[in-house]
Amino acid sequence: MQLTSDDLSELDSVQVTEPQETQTYHKCNEPLGRLLSSQNGSFMASLKRNAFVVLTVTAVALGIGLGFALRHINMSARDIIYLTFPGELLMRMLQMMVLPLIISSLITGMSSVDRKVYGRIGLRAFSYYMVTTLIAVFTGIALAVIIQPGNSSRNTSVSSSGKKEAVQSMDAFLDLIRNMVPSNLVEACLRKFKTVYFRSAPIGNHLGVINITEASKNRTSIDDRVPMPGSSDGVNILGLLVFSVAFGLILGSMETQGKPLRDFFDCLNKAILHLVNIVVWYSPVGIFFLLAGQILKMTDTAEIGRELTMYTLTVITGLLIHSFFTLPLIYFVVTQKNPFRFMSGLLPALTTAFGTSSSSATLPVTLRCMEENHSMDKQVTHFMLPTGATMNMDGAALYEAVAALFIAQIHNMDFNVGQIIVLSLIVTAASTGAAGIPQAGMVSMVIVLSSAGLPTEDISLLMIVDWILDRLRTAINVLGDCIGVGVVQHLSRHELQSSRPAEESPVEESFQLCAS
Repeated sequence: MQLTSDDLSELDSVQVTEPQETQTYHKCNEPLGRLLSSQNGSFMASLKRNAFVVLTVTAVALGIGLGFALRHINMSARDIIYLTFPGELLMRMLQMMVLPLIISSLITGMSSVDRKVYGRIGLRAFSYYMVTTLIAVFTGIALAVIIQPGNSSRNTSVSSSGKKEAVQSMDAFLDLIRNMVPSNLVEACLRKFKTVYFRSAPIGNHLGVINITEASKNRTSIDDRVPMPGSSDGVNILGLLVFSVAFGLILGSMETQGKPLRDFFDCLNKAILHLVNIVVWYSPVGIFFLLAGQILKMTDTAEIGRELTMYTLTVITGLLIHSFFTLPLIYFVVTQKNPFRFMSGLLPALTTAFGTSSSSATLPVTLRCMEENHSMDKQVTHFMLPTGATMNMDGAALYEAVAALFIAQIHNMDFNVGQIIVLSLIVTAASTGAAGIPQAGMVSMVIVLSSAGLPTEDISLLMIVDWILDRLRTAINVLGDCIGVGVVQHLSRHELQSSRPAEESPVEESFQLCAS
C-alpha cells in the first residue's frame, strides 16, 4: 500500500511519546550530569584561588616530616647547609626586594596624595593611620613582653653572639634620630649609625671597646665610657623611610612638572609587586627546605612546639584586643555610636578578607559595604580605602612586633627600652609600606628582622602557623580601614556638607521659585 502526501503530512504531525520510565531517566540524568560538572568546576576554581595556601600548608607538613625523618641520620653542619640552600635562595630573594619595595611604594603613595583636594580629610586619615598602627605595635610589644612566648631555658648557638654590647637608652634614642637623617643615602642602603663606647685608658695604652661584663663588676668604669660614632651592618630603614616620604610629598606638590617622575615610581612599584608575587610563589619550595633544616638544628622539638603555640596565642590575643576593644573604643569616642552595629555591616568584607588573605583583593567588597550598608560619602571611601589597603596595616604591625620579640626571646636576646622604641618605629614603617597581597608580609618581616639585628632565617619557623595568622591579620587590616572611614567622615562632616551645596543649589533655587 502506497502512502499519499496527505498521509505523510499526518505522520509528520504525530508526536511520538517516550515511555514514562525513559522520560524520567532523561529528566533526572541530565541535571545530575550538569550538577556534577558544575560542582567539579567550582571545586577546581576554589582550588585555583587557594592554590598558594594549599602549597604552603603542604610544604610546611612535608618540611616538618622530612626534618624529623632525617634527624636519625645525624647530619653534619655542612650537610644541613647544603640541604637548606633552596631556602637560603628564598631569603636572599626576599632581601633583594626590600629596598625597591620600600622606596617605590612610599614615594608612590606620598606623591599621589593631593593635599589641595583632600586637605583636612587627608590629614585626619593619615593621623588615624599612624595612631592606630602605633597602638597595634605597642599592644603586640606589651603582650610579647608579658607573655614571653619565646622565653626558654635552651642555649642556642646564637645566644652567645646575640648578647651584644648594651647601648644606653639616651644614646639609643639619639641613634634613632641620627639614622632618620642619614648623611649618605648610598651608605644608608648598606650600614646604619650605632654608638660604640670607648674609655680613656692610662697613658701608653690605646683606646679600646669597653668590656660590658668587666664594667658590671667595676661600676666606676661605666662612668668612664665615652660614646663615639660607629656603624653596624644592615639597611638603614628609618633613613630611607624619611627620605622617601619627604621626596614623595615634594614630588606630589610639583603637579605637572613632577608627573614624569611620579609615573616612573608608579611603574617601578607595579613592577616590584609583580616580582614579589613571583617570589611568593617560590616560597613553598624555600619553606620546605628551611623547615627541614630548622628541625634538624633543634635540640628540643617539644619546646619549639610549645613556644610556637604560645606565639600563635599571643598574636591572636593581640588581634582580638585590637579588633574588639581598641578600634571600637576609638569609633565610639569619636562618633558616639554603637561600634558593633557598624561592624555587623562589614561581615561580607571581613569574610572576603579572611578568605582571600589580601586587603587589595577585598577592596571592591569593602567599597560596596561602606557605600551601600553604611551610606558613606564616596569622597571619603574612594580616598581612604585604596590608601588604607597599602598604608594602614594594624594587624600586620601587631604581628610583626610580636614575631620580632618572639625570635629575640628564642635566641635569649634582651631588648632595652631604647631598642623597643626603635623596634616600634621600624615595625610601623615596614607595615606602612607593606603590599596588600598575600604573603607580602614576608618581605616586611625581613625588613624588621634585619633592621633589628635578628636572624632572618628564623622566618621559616613563623611560616608553620603564618598561613592562618595571615588571614586573621588581613581581616583586622580591613576592619581598621573601615573604622577609619567612619571616624574621618564624622570628623569631616562639615567639609563634606559644604562641598555639596554647589551640586544641590539648582534644586534649592527651583524649590524656592515654586514656593514663591
